[in-house]
Amino acid sequence: MRIHSTRRHLLGALGLGGVALGAAACGSSDPFEEETADSGSGTASDAGGAAGSVVIGSQAYYSNEIIAELFAQVLEAEGLTVERQYQIGQREVYMPELEAGSLDLLPEYLGNLLQHYDPEAASASPEEIHAALGEALPEGLRVLAFAEASDQDSYTTTSAFAQEHSLTSIGDLAGVEEDLEIAANSEFEVRPYGPEGAKAIYDVDVSVVPVEDSGGPLTVQALVDGDVQLANIYTADPSIAENDLVVLEDPEALILPQNVVPVVSATIDETAAAAIERVLAALSADDLVELNRRSVVDQASSTDIAAEWLTEQGLV
Repeated sequence: MRIHSTRRHLLGALGLGGVALGAAACGSSDPFEEETADSGSGTASDAGGAAGSVVIGSQAYYSNEIIAELFAQVLEAEGLTVERQYQIGQREVYMPELEAGSLDLLPEYLGNLLQHYDPEAASASPEEIHAALGEALPEGLRVLAFAEASDQDSYTTTSAFAQEHSLTSIGDLAGVEEDLEIAANSEFEVRPYGPEGAKAIYDVDVSVVPVEDSGGPLTVQALVDGDVQLANIYTADPSIAENDLVVLEDPEALILPQNVVPVVSATIDETAAAAIERVLAALSADDLVELNRRSVVDQASSTDIAAEWLTEQGLV
């Protein structure tokens, strides 16, 4: 996959020969979901786990918690003691905790993680982004293999609005003769794929209407009710299909590939890493949508969702 020249900064020469990508294939509990007894929601503890234990965190995003719980249960099956610190917050909150050693493991997403350290990182393949993360992450942190499953940020609209304005891609929004607003977490304002990026790459003017539920039901409702024309709904969210929404295509890769990838500390040894990577190798894009559907539609807990899927896959 070529690296687009439309961005100001290009990834350096990313030869993959010297980078071990692991055993992966090319792979969010509802913000309002009732916490399970072992979810340990809150901020990370002041120190990482004791010997033989692992502290696992998650974003304040239901799907990310489900993925974290998949990792937690396979590590427990390996005999490790797991402390859960779920629903911590956004990247600006939990990455310092990982860097400080208060967390040992957290599910991440390739492109967003790279742009946290290099906001001007250019479009690239998942393999190239994975390789770049090996150089970008601070000492003491590394990423394991990535999954086929991804959960992209998006510019999503209703089918009616898309049909009215003949929209198929983000660039088509430049021809819409009305002020465009997108419902998203307030951080979207400063993300590389936010308003500044949309203007630079597609010449599209859009303003952010803050809805702080990480693409959840309030964001979806704002779009469906017509309060905004666009919403940042993560692409593995079952509400897209249920509401006949349209994810606008992104041919210039404004939004980098966001395959699921764990970021880990040195506490995660090779045995633990291998167990986690077995989960990643099995986690398909369709699987992630179905896991999310179990949370959003069935209102199942992340604990039960993870246990059922891991059993079905023969991983525990």
